[in-house]
Amino acid sequence: MARRKQPTARQTRLGSELRKLREAAGLKGLEAAALLGTDSAQISQIEFGTAGVSEERVRRLAAQYSCTDAELIEALVVMATDRPQGWWEEYRGLLPTSFLDLAELEYHSSYRLDVEFLHVPGLFQTEDYARAIFAYRVPELPDNDLELRVRHRMKRKVIIEEPACIPYEAVIHEAALRIRVGHRAATRAQLDRVLEFSEAPHITVRVIPFSLDGFAGATSAMMYVGGAVPRLDTAVRDAPHGAGFIGSEAQLGAFRTLFRKVEAVSLDPERSRDFIHKLSKEL
Repeated sequence: MARRKQPTARQTRLGSELRKLREAAGLKGLEAAALLGTDSAQISQIEFGTAGVSEERVRRLAAQYSCTDAELIEALVVMATDRPQGWWEEYRGLLPTSFLDLAELEYHSSYRLDVEFLHVPGLFQTEDYARAIFAYRVPELPDNDLELRVRHRMKRKVIIEEPACIPYEAVIHEAALRIRVGHRAATRAQLDRVLEFSEAPHITVRVIPFSLDGFAGATSAMMYVGGAVPRLDTAVRDAPHGAGFIGSEAQLGAFRTLFRKVEAVSLDPERSRDFIHKLSKEL
C-alpha cells in the first residue's frame, strides 16, 4: 500500500488508537510487527496514519493486543475501510486540510455539542454572517478564497438538516447574539435563522444571558463531536493555522464535564427561544 504524504485527521486518529491499544498491551513496535510478519517501520507508518491498514490486520492486531471491546474494534474497522469520497473532496487543494478534516469528522459523527461566546455557531451561520467573519481575517483573503470558505461552511450544515441529521446541542452566550458581525438586517436574519433551527426536534439551543450571576466560564468555547463509540469522540479547538483535534480520554472527559456545567446554568430551550425572539425584535 503506497505511503501517504499527508494523512487526514481521521487516518491519523485510527493510527493513534491502534498505538494506544499496543501500548496498553505492553508491546513494542518491533513485537507488534512480528505478529503481522512485517517490520517496525510498517507499524510506525500505520500508527502515524501514513500507511493504510486492512480490516484483517486491524482485527489481528486487536486480538494480539487483547482488546475485548467489540464495538471499538468494529468502529476501527470502519475507520480503516470506509473511505467515502465526500462532498468536501471538491475543496482539496483549494482550502486548508483542516477544513476538509472537520467536514469528514462531522460526516462520521453521532452527535455534536457546541459552546460559543463571541460568534453564532458555524452550523447556524447565514452566508452574510459567515462572509463577514471570513472578510475580517488579516491578511485579507482574495475574493475567491473567501467565497470558497463561505460555500464550505454552508455545505457543512448537511449534518443538522433533514434527512441526514444528528442530535445537536448548542449553548450560545448573549454576547454572541448581540454582536453585530454584519449590518443590522444581517444580524436580525441571523437571529431568525437560529430560531428556525431551534424548532427542529433534533436541535437544542440554550442561551447564557448577561444577567447570570457568578458565571466565570467565558473561556469555555468548544466543539465536541461524538464518535461511533465514546472512545472515538473528538473535541475541536480553534488554532492559529486551523482546527486542532483532541482525542485523549482524559481531555475528552474534561470537555464533557465542561459542557454539562455550562449547560446547567443556561436558560432552558423554551426560554432561550423567547430570549432570542426578543433580541430579534429589538433590532
